[in-house]
Amino acid sequence: MKKIALATALSVAATAGFAGSYSEPVMEPEIIVQDTSSSAGGVIVPILALILFAAVIAD
Repeated sequence: MKKIALATALSVAATAGFAGSYSEPVMEPEIIVQDTSSSAGGVIVPILALILFAAVIAD
């Protein structure tokens, strides 16, 4: 009976020793979102304004 209790105690201690093994942490890659804005957006509005201004002056 003592041998069985000793064997059980050693097996429980051995499994607890392996349970906390070291593993390298896994890091998620950082996702970078780039804004996609066209540079023509800032030019179209002034051009349209000049066209409308020219149309008003021509009348």
